[in-house]
Formats: sequence, structure tokens, C-alpha cells
Amino acid sequence: MSTYINIIEVAQYLPLVILALALAFVFKPLLRGIVRAAVLVVKPKLSKEERLQRRLMHDTMMFKRMLNSSEGSPSHVAELRAMACRA
Repeated sequence: MSTYINIIEVAQYLPLVILALALAFVFKPLLRGIVRAAVLVVKPKLSKEERLQRRLMHDTMMFKRMLNSSEGSPSHVAELRAMACRA
């Protein structure tokens, strides 16, 4: 048994490799679309309303964390509460 690569064996598979690469290059947009569709099936996008609600919840939780962790002056706490009321 020899461990070297036979050039004739490589030459037999070379056209198949070139053909596969050419097909992948030609159908690249189609393949991208298929992958994106598969991703959307697994993880659908949130609607605008859901994104807005998630952002508002995140902002509210951030303000609460800031209020709870603030050890500063009472004016900072009052300012944070005013900002939270506006949000």
C-alpha cells in the first residue's frame, strides 16, 4: 500500500469538483434564499408591535435597575423617576 496521491485518481474527480463549484456559483442567490427561508421557519421575525413591546420592557427594566442600584443623591433618583415616567 502506498500513501502517495495518484495524479490519475485526482484527475478523475477534478471535473466533478469543478462542476459542483460552478453550479454553486451560478445558483448562489437561490441557495442563499433557501437558507434564509429555512432560518425564518426556525426563528421567525418579531412583528413591529412585539419589537416595540420588547424595547419598552427593556427600557423599563433598565430604569428600575438604575433606580435600585443608585446610591447617589436624591436628585439623581428623582431625575431617573422623571425619565421613567416619560418612557
